[in-house]
Amino acid sequence: MPSSNRSAHPSSPRILAIANQKGGVGKTTTAINLSTALAAVGETVLLIDLDPQGNASTGLGVPAAGRGVTTYQVLTGEYRLEAAVADTEIPGLRLAPAGVDLAGAEIELIDADRRHFKLADSIAEYCASQSGVEISYVLIDCPPSLSLLTINALAAADAVIIPLQCEFFALEGLSQILQTIDTVRERINPAIELQGIVLTMHDRRNTLTNQVEDDVRAHLKDKVYRTVIPRNVRISEAPSHGKPALLYDLKCPGSQAYIQLASEVIQRERARPRAA
Repeated sequence: MPSSNRSAHPSSPRILAIANQKGGVGKTTTAINLSTALAAVGETVLLIDLDPQGNASTGLGVPAAGRGVTTYQVLTGEYRLEAAVADTEIPGLRLAPAGVDLAGAEIELIDADRRHFKLADSIAEYCASQSGVEISYVLIDCPPSLSLLTINALAAADAVIIPLQCEFFALEGLSQILQTIDTVRERINPAIELQGIVLTMHDRRNTLTNQVEDDVRAHLKDKVYRTVIPRNVRISEAPSHGKPALLYDLKCPGSQAYIQLASEVIQRERARPRAA
């Protein structure tokens, strides 16, 4: 089990997978800006880009041509995770970038030993090697599909954050990812839990948006964060400048929402029961 691969030391980071099998729900935007917001309040964060599109890497100012070792080479065992990790312009935030070659990892790993635990093993080894550096959080940006890459992320994770776009079809995607988490808990990672669901692209002027929010809160109650991420043009513009929204425009509603979300994530982590 992946839990046996992690250090029992109290300073071990919390590993959070940001996942949804449906694309276009704000998953990578959440990965970038939540990581930045956590770092901004003093946490030490590692963001692992596990999406072959590499959008989290681009959004943090690392273009495809500027990526050396990527998560593909980590998963296939060519390099250790430490070789892929680089600092970003945000103090306290490090990035392990991805590239299009990551799409081929699933085929290469199909017959590999411990193929579901390649990422869990790499993270455990990386954290053990960081003498004197206490990493608070590892966030994993998952691809928008149920693949071996996503299973690797869920096998490594302590908990999952699900971004949910406020539209009708997004509810179908929510049921699928919740079922996937249950399956992973039963077969691969019994410790995994749902940290929370964050409503994205929220527009209070839209009746459907409010309906979706009401339905999700009615069914999942306190598993839904109080913070909602609004539709905001500044959030959409930021990646084209290679910056998180918090650096592009700190005062815009989207940036402020991600700061509030980071606070909620930290509060939930502090409130969770501790192992004896």
